[in-house]
Amino acid sequence: MLKSLFRPIVLPILCLAANLASIRPALAHEFWVEPEKYQVETGGSLKAGLRNGEMFKGARLPYLDHRIRRFDISQRDVPLPYRGRMGDMPALVLEALEPGLLILLHETTPDLITYETWDAFSSFAQTKGLLDVDSWSRGRAGPNAGFGEYYTRHTKSLIAVGSGIGSDRAFGLETEFVALQNPYELHLSAGETAAVLQFQLLYQGVARPQTQVELFARGPEDAVQRQIFKTDDSGVVQIPVQSGQRYLLNSVVLRPFVPTTETEAAVLWETLWASLVFAIP
Repeated sequence: MLKSLFRPIVLPILCLAANLASIRPALAHEFWVEPEKYQVETGGSLKAGLRNGEMFKGARLPYLDHRIRRFDISQRDVPLPYRGRMGDMPALVLEALEPGLLILLHETTPDLITYETWDAFSSFAQTKGLLDVDSWSRGRAGPNAGFGEYYTRHTKSLIAVGSGIGSDRAFGLETEFVALQNPYELHLSAGETAAVLQFQLLYQGVARPQTQVELFARGPEDAVQRQIFKTDDSGVVQIPVQSGQRYLLNSVVLRPFVPTTETEAAVLWETLWASLVFAIP
């Protein structure tokens, strides 16, 4: 049941204090919420961890409420806030789940990265498909070295409980992928192992046309492949999938940052990272 999503704090604060200061998300890497199982039996439990890394592999991060702007669980189209315990790893634990498509929604508070050179930032931007960043830079004031970028994460996870019946929708994340088909209701014909699923990419509720989307596909033996796709004029991307695979979609919004305080004077940019994970049975 998704009636109680609060876990009381029972961990000693002093034990946490020794560890939290050293925990920083890896810079310019993907972020996602990864369930231990993508398919769960009705009435069963689910554990999911916050992950930060590259190529669909990364370190687990603990539940830290000051780094969470939104953490919701949605089933049957009813999102409910989830509150864990400070320091929990995995960050999410649910019990007595009801059947249907379960959607995890997670948005982080802003974090800051400083670039020592413009080339480092430009290289990152080009990797994420932000190819006009150099021309943008020529039109704005600010340093070309030692400048900052705020970044936030906006991620969704699709999990099947029992039959997994249900559908995804836009939940108002600042940027998000929306699965236009339920991957757990994909019925392959006899002998088929591959199909194509559609996902729409949104920013502030509006479709993002002609935008790069990274696809990371992890096979049964944990080998990961990366492919690049682009959304069409409606912000929809066609993603080829195969049975027995797990998938991570990723796309980045880059926008200029407008400082409001003296301490933010050297912050020039913001990036917003959209991601979505799911599996094909």
